[in-house]
Order: sequence, then C-alpha cells, then structure tokens
Amino acid sequence: MSFSLECKKVKRTGFTPAFLSGGLLAAIVPVLNMTVRSENYLGLHATPVQILMDANWQMMTMLNILLIVAGACLMYHTEYADNAIRRMCTLPMKESRLFFGKVTLMMLMCTVILIIEAASVAFCSYHWFELTHEVWIEIMKSFGYALLLIFPSAFGSLFIASACKNMWVSLGIGVVCVFTATMLPTKNFVLSLFPFALPFQIFAGTAENTACNFMIAALAEILIIGIAEVLFLKVRRSFE
Repeated sequence: MSFSLECKKVKRTGFTPAFLSGGLLAAIVPVLNMTVRSENYLGLHATPVQILMDANWQMMTMLNILLIVAGACLMYHTEYADNAIRRMCTLPMKESRLFFGKVTLMMLMCTVILIIEAASVAFCSYHWFELTHEVWIEIMKSFGYALLLIFPSAFGSLFIASACKNMWVSLGIGVVCVFTATMLPTKNFVLSLFPFALPFQIFAGTAENTACNFMIAALAEILIIGIAEVLFLKVRRSFE
C-alpha cells in the first residue's frame, strides 16, 4: 500500500520523467565519448567493459547520484509542503513505512536508469568492440554490482531529505556530499566506504575479495541507515 501510494504522489511532480531523462543523459556519455575519442580506447589491452567503465563511469555515477539527491528532496518536499506529513502521521500507520515506501520507489528508479546505462555500454561494446557472451556476462555483473553500491547513497539521500523540512537545505547537503565523494581517492578502501563514494567503484578489473568487501559494506550501510532512520523518527516524534 505504501509503495502504490508513493507512486501516486510522484505522478504530479515530474519525478519519473526526471529519472528517465537523467538515465538517458548518463547513457549518452559513453556513446559520445567513443564517437569523439574512440582512437584513445581501441588499442588498450583490457576487456571492452573495463575500458568503457574506466573511461565513463565517474561522470555517469555523478549524474546518477545528483539525480538521486534531487529526487529524494522532491519526494519529501511534497510531504512537508502545507504540513502534509503531519496529516499522514495521524493515520494508523508508522511513519517509517512512509520512508521505506519512498526507498522502494527510489530503488526501482535506480534499477531502471542502470538498465538504460547498461544498454548503452552494450551498444558501445557491440559497435566499437566485439559483443561476445563473456562481455554480456561482465556487463550484467558490473551493473548488478553498481546497483547494490548505489543503494547506500539512495538511503542516505532520503534520510537527509526526511530530516530537513526545507528542501533547499537537504539539496545543499546532498550536493556537498556528492562533491566531497568526488574528491575522495577511489583506491582508498576506508574513504571509499562513504555512502556517496561507494557508487564510483567499478566491478571490472577489481579483485574479487575487494569487490566482496565493498558489497558487504554496502549491505551494512543500508542496514545502518535504515535503523538510524527508524530511531530518528521515534526521537523526533517524541519532541513534537
């Protein structure tokens, strides 16, 4: 019920078109890069997916996270506008269900945009390299890995948006977090655990044990942020 209600809420906000447009914009990045500078990549000794991800994933990820931050702010702006969230709290449902309903919708949209971007990488692999069965497997693994690692930033963005009644405050905090993540060295494991830095990791070319550690860290962060949100809502409600 909470998920279907969230879908109805965002119909009038432009949330879905914004995500689809953002996903298409990110998907255009590798196509444009290969069209303009293909000679820089065709001679490299690596798999097509690793070449394409190394060349384009940083920009694609930044667009994805900025889209998530803006989407989270938009989702909670509709709740805080005209004190709609106070009326929601009078209903016989936990306020945390509101958060997890938004999380479910955000996770669905993250899946959609990453599918669009995976199709773009597959097209580039087909057009400029050789799209073999092994390349298909690597694309699926890479974007499944990317999907898991992007969830902590989605949870974190929604947590920030739920805590700030002013949309511009949560948007500003989110943008600062994104640009902080871009300045952190991706090779440093500890610093890369920052929720907004995790999505910049690439599966292709990463050691198996390192990739497993990042996946475990992502699951742990999802759990921690979810618990923190539930506790935050309880504390805030006790002071209202």
